[in-house]
Amino acid sequence: MTIDVALMIEGQNGLTWSRWQRLAQAAEDLGFAGLYRSDHFTNANPPEKESLELWVSLTWLASHTKRIEFGPLVSPVSFRHPAMTARMAAAVDDLSGGRLQLGLGAGWQEREHTMFGFDLLEVAPRFQRFREGLEVVTRLLRSDTPVTWIGEYYQLREAILLPRPQRPGGPPIVIGGNGEQRTLPLIARYADEWNAVFVPPARFAELNAKLDNLLDAAGRPREAVRRTLMIGSVFGRDKHEVERLLAGRDRQQLRARGILVGVADEIVEQIQAFAAVGVQRIMVQWLDLDDLDRLESFATSVLPSLGQA
Repeated sequence: MTIDVALMIEGQNGLTWSRWQRLAQAAEDLGFAGLYRSDHFTNANPPEKESLELWVSLTWLASHTKRIEFGPLVSPVSFRHPAMTARMAAAVDDLSGGRLQLGLGAGWQEREHTMFGFDLLEVAPRFQRFREGLEVVTRLLRSDTPVTWIGEYYQLREAILLPRPQRPGGPPIVIGGNGEQRTLPLIARYADEWNAVFVPPARFAELNAKLDNLLDAAGRPREAVRRTLMIGSVFGRDKHEVERLLAGRDRQQLRARGILVGVADEIVEQIQAFAAVGVQRIMVQWLDLDDLDRLESFATSVLPSLGQA
C-alpha cells in the first residue's frame, strides 16, 4: 500500500508569522504532501510561547500556497461555535482551491480552557457536545437547503451557508484520536478521515480493524474513510545526531509509543511498516520550528525513498 508524508507542527509551540511563512514555503518546496497544525492557545505546562491563531493562519496559507493540503489536527468545538467553524472552513477551502482537511475534536487540554474561560466539560457531556458539533458542521456543509436541527448545545433554524462550498459537501471531515468507546464510533458515523495519534503499527492495525467493523455496522464502505496517523519524530542526519537528539531516551521505547527514530533509512523502514498496516498518510510532528536545515535533510533523504518527489 502506498503512503505519503505530511508535516505537522504544534501551533502553540512558538508559532509566529515569520515561522509559519518559512514552514509553509518549506513544506511546499520540499515535497511534503501537506502541512497541518494543532489548535491550542498554550501548552499543557509553562512556559508560555507564541501561538498564532488557527483560522487566521490557515486563511493566509490557503492563498500563499498552491499544492499542499492542510488543516487543523484538530480544532476543538469548545473554542468556536461549530456553525462559525463550518462557515470559515468552507471559505478557506474555496480560497485554497479545495485543499483543506477539516480536523475537529472535542477538546482535552484543561489548562488553556481554564486560562481563557472556555468550558471544557466532563468527558461524557464533552463528547455529547462534540457529537452535536459534528451534526451542525456536516449538515451545514452538506445541505443545499435550509437546515433545522435542535440539540442540547446547538440549534439550527432554517440555517444555510451561502455561498455553497465549491466542493460538493465542503472539505472532508477529519476526526483524530484512538478512543474505542467514543471516538471511533463518531468517526464511523461522521468522518471522511481518521487520524490516529502516536500508536505503533500493531496498535494501529487493531484500531483499524475495529473501525472497519464499525463502518460495516453503519452501512458505510470501508474505503469511505481515509486512514492517517500523526506521529512524533527523532530524525538525525547521522547516528551521532540521533543520539544527541535522543538525549538518553531509549529509542525502542519511543518507537513503541509511536515515534519515528533514526537516520533516513531507519525512518523509511518504520514508515513502510505503517503503510503495511493501512496508514495512507503519515503526519510527522516537527517540534523545532526553526530547524529547517534538518527538515530539508529529512525531506531529501526520506521522501524519495517512499516515491514522494
